[in-house]
Amino acid sequence: MQFSIILLHLAGAVMLLLWAVRMVRTGVERACGPVLRDALRQTRGARIRSAGVGTLLAVLLQSSTAVAILTTGFAASGMVSVSSGLPILLGADLGSALVVQVLSFDLSWLVPALILVGGAMFLKFEARGIRQGGRILMGVAFVLLSLHMIGEATAPMRQSTLLPLVISYLRADYFTAFAAATLFTWLIHSSVAAVLLFVTLAAQGVLPVEVGLFFILGANCGGALIAVWLTRGEAVAARRVPLGNLIFRGTAALAALFALQAVAFPTDMFGATEGRQLVNLHLAFNLALVVCCLPFTGMMERLVTLLIADKPPAKAGEDTDLMSRRASALDRSVMRTPGLALASATRELLRMGEVVEVMLRPVMDFFDAGAAEQIRQVQKLDDEVNRAHTEIKLYIAEVNRGSMTAAEAQRGIELTDFAINLERAGDIVAKNLLVLTQELRDKNLRFSRDGWSELAGLHNRVMANMQLALNVLVSSDLDSARQLVVEKERMRKLERMSHDRHLKRLQSGMPQSIDTSDIHLEAVRALKEINSLMASVAYPLLTQSGDLLESRLARGSEATGEMASAVAWQG
Repeated sequence: MQFSIILLHLAGAVMLLLWAVRMVRTGVERACGPVLRDALRQTRGARIRSAGVGTLLAVLLQSSTAVAILTTGFAASGMVSVSSGLPILLGADLGSALVVQVLSFDLSWLVPALILVGGAMFLKFEARGIRQGGRILMGVAFVLLSLHMIGEATAPMRQSTLLPLVISYLRADYFTAFAAATLFTWLIHSSVAAVLLFVTLAAQGVLPVEVGLFFILGANCGGALIAVWLTRGEAVAARRVPLGNLIFRGTAALAALFALQAVAFPTDMFGATEGRQLVNLHLAFNLALVVCCLPFTGMMERLVTLLIADKPPAKAGEDTDLMSRRASALDRSVMRTPGLALASATRELLRMGEVVEVMLRPVMDFFDAGAAEQIRQVQKLDDEVNRAHTEIKLYIAEVNRGSMTAAEAQRGIELTDFAINLERAGDIVAKNLLVLTQELRDKNLRFSRDGWSELAGLHNRVMANMQLALNVLVSSDLDSARQLVVEKERMRKLERMSHDRHLKRLQSGMPQSIDTSDIHLEAVRALKEINSLMASVAYPLLTQSGDLLESRLARGSEATGEMASAVAWQG
């Protein structure tokens, strides 16, 4: 019974650690998404700089896997080659080791202050940046709290009669210890969390340093395996970068594992305690990996190109997109049951919105380095959006011919209206934004640094609001609906500010701004219009709840004055 309670407490602490690490990563991604992506864009061709940027991003995100996924996205769009992406991943692994270094110190005294300040920032402020900053602070606090909980949960294990037998077996069977740590790290999808767990166990005297070394090496291998697994269905170019990193890291980890059996390693040189020794050895391993592997990224690119060969070009008629071949969510067997039929239409509408999201996501990548064929492939998705739009309209119209309640009929109208808006958003992406990316490419133009930053920020905001809109479509959550209307007003202000700043750059005679002026202004207008179309999903819900009276907020509503301005403005 006592052992089961210990395991329960340990499992709860580990789950809190995983959630806290994810919480920090989510906050950084939402607060600094455009900045992170822009930093990666600037690293092409410089190995040392790429490794440094990868290190910095991993420290911010507390996850080398998150950096790997960002990098593979650039590799898939052709912006980053394998030899350019590998230094980023090597640096990211070093960055995650630095995160472990910081979090391994006893910072429990910071927990109350971090929770107090972070909670106040998240709950009391509306600005997205401040709220995400609060999320980050609370995430760090929960990481520290979870480590303290792990220490308390594992303390009784030192008196266990079973533990010495397990440790003795793992000390003799080093490969089993390595494989178990690799599998554990892959299962929890976080090398930072895995290493912190092993270090905490060592600090409690539960895990001897020699066995801990096997675990640390396994965690390094498992951490590289995570990105390979997550990108298994991606494009060929995207899969090569994490595979190259896994070969580097796995080879080095296995070599170190076998070396530990042949040579007595002086672990006491790396710290006074077993926990500190593991932390420092983990950092030393990743630092040595960066130094030793950076010169060979070109050779690794050739190797992974052989291992993952390019797909042969598709024959005529064989390149139909998978999205075009998917089954429709519109279920004709339930058309006589309006409630089920409208739920079916909602599912198809959600999938339609996801296609528009897929179209919009790579726009900034295409502005930076889009290939003509990639742009055309994304433009083809507009046919799928148009098809879904037509089918949804006809389906709801046929359902309306039956017996429906007034509420069901109104819901049908709302779904049809949003389908029309999504179709319009798809047209804006395909016929405006993607055409602009092609024009920028054909004319060999580049946005100014400030112009690029403004566009990237607006694009990131629209992507976030699109996710929010699709959530409102499915959940009918009032708070999210109110936030959408607030975001519409903020987007209008940001569009106005971008317009004014662009005019100032033109007045200053900045050549890049002059050359890209029309493209910049049209792109900003297109993003604002897409955002407005997404926000439309909130109005029926808020009108029904009494938060909106025609074009103004109801008196007494808890919504903000900023939201009132957003509703009054219909442009």
